[in-house]
Amino acid sequence: MESKQAVGFFAEFPRDGAAVVIGGSGGIGAVVCKRLAQCGCDVALTYRNNARKGAEVAAMVEGLGRQADAQQLDLTVPETVATYYQHVIDRFSRIHTLIVSTGADMRMDYLFNIEVDEWRDTIMNDAVGFFNAVKLVLPHMRAGGGGSIIALSSAAMARHSPMDILSTGPKGSIESVVRAVAREEGRYNIRANSVGLGAMDGGLMDRVWAHISEKAAEGMRHGTPLGRIGKTDEAADAIVFLASSRSGYTTGQRLVLDGGFST
Repeated sequence: MESKQAVGFFAEFPRDGAAVVIGGSGGIGAVVCKRLAQCGCDVALTYRNNARKGAEVAAMVEGLGRQADAQQLDLTVPETVATYYQHVIDRFSRIHTLIVSTGADMRMDYLFNIEVDEWRDTIMNDAVGFFNAVKLVLPHMRAGGGGSIIALSSAAMARHSPMDILSTGPKGSIESVVRAVAREEGRYNIRANSVGLGAMDGGLMDRVWAHISEKAAEGMRHGTPLGRIGKTDEAADAIVFLASSRSGYTTGQRLVLDGGFST
């Protein structure tokens, strides 16, 4: 049986307030919520459509001895995002961490084949949604004495993978927002970093595996210097470490987890 206490993990967080995990019902988001709970964090998580999964993750957090809150959220509607953050403040008094573990429901294809409307929808869901999440949490973090923001990005920002433009395109905007927060909000003790993920065994990569041939999948699995794909636990560990006070002097950075593929 798992311990309900922190398990000696290498991350530390404030004991007051909560960590918000946007997309906490997802494959990587759920593991992030677990790690946060193991570190002693109360967790407010969101889901887009899967209420059942959101409730399961919340129950898992509570099983580890922490408080949890699961709510549906559409990041593209600013008024809804503002209302959601106020709900978290009303329940937990403070937001000390924001982790955005979401992404567009993308398909793999060459830029030549991408429709204009498809591109517009992807930018709206991914880039505009992230901006709304960050913009509207900043006043709460300032009022609470600071905080940490983590974005999930793509390792392909360093080395473009063909047919990956629907992922990397909006990530360029997300990375710019991360750097802007790091430069402009540091004086309020607010940090911002990103984690660039390569081929993983879960999360959004599940959609990628469904869109590519077995030959291409094998190439991705064995085409890194480490000769394997990443694990969701490894991604969650990196995300939670960057969010925690153990990386308190780190801001404006992108940590790449891709087994050395972009080297």
